Amino acid sequence: MEKKKGYIFGIICGFLIGIQPIIIIARPNILNPYIFAATSFLIVSIVFLPLMIMERKNLKAKYENGLLTQDQSESLLNGWKKNKKFLIYLGVLFGLGRIFYFIGFELAGAINGSLATKTRIIFALFLGYLFLNEKISKKQIVFSSLLLFGLFLAVTEFNVDVSEFNAEIILGVIILVIVCGLWTLAHTQTKPIIDSKEATPVSIVFIRSIIGAIVLFSTYILFFPFQVNLFYDPVNIFYFIAIGFVQGLGLFCWYKTISYMEFSKATILVAPTPIITALFAYFILGDPFTIFHLIGTIIVIFSIIMIVRERQSDDKLYEIN
Repeated sequence: MEKKKGYIFGIICGFLIGIQPIIIIARPNILNPYIFAATSFLIVSIVFLPLMIMERKNLKAKYENGLLTQDQSESLLNGWKKNKKFLIYLGVLFGLGRIFYFIGFELAGAINGSLATKTRIIFALFLGYLFLNEKISKKQIVFSSLLLFGLFLAVTEFNVDVSEFNAEIILGVIILVIVCGLWTLAHTQTKPIIDSKEATPVSIVFIRSIIGAIVLFSTYILFFPFQVNLFYDPVNIFYFIAIGFVQGLGLFCWYKTISYMEFSKATILVAPTPIITALFAYFILGDPFTIFHLIGTIIVIFSIIMIVRERQSDDKLYEIN
């Protein structure tokens, strides 16, 4: 039964992550990446607020029932206070990163962008090796290289003539790869806090989201003309809610998935998200899906499966969106 729940949450998670690029690209042009990122973080924080409240109630109940010591309960409930500066750093990093994440998809397109975000598994490997003393096998290095080849094949259509590259797509892919690298670094830096029971993944996501929303909204009002009418348009409201809901619910389903099954199996389960993105991009956005996209997608997904089969770390903080 537990495994069945894991599969259900994993499938929902994969679907939500797969349609996220479609929402990003299909939104009205008047919604620039800055305000879109700000509202997405606000919605995510709204989604995670009740989850955090329920989690805190459960922790208090465990303490009252003798399942947690006073020190353990105090650490899980209030340990975040010792890491305020780090949490502000997380909020700013993820907030600004989300802006460039949206820009990257606008430039690269839904299909290429979706494949580019899969490089996060490579960053997770090497940053885990550098900062967490996790081992990397030769097989993982080989398939990491193969993953990059699959991305190169899809993006360039195997054209080795640099002068014929689509500069806009290449720039978008580079932006997304850099953002994924920075986010994975942040996850790596956050893992010791989770391991020491000073915070939970749910509380981390809520705090960084609310900080990100505050930072982005305040700077937007300060540096840009704030168009209040944006929030009165039903179409804009739909996209504001859609991106935040998809992002927030996707994260929730991801954490539920890895609570019911092993991290490696969960990662494999959501690996085909580029296929979902490609289908929606083709039928809704009218994006071309070439043979190079197909081959590149197969190579990327296969590489991810082979990498995580070797991966021993059960990194609960690794995120797929």
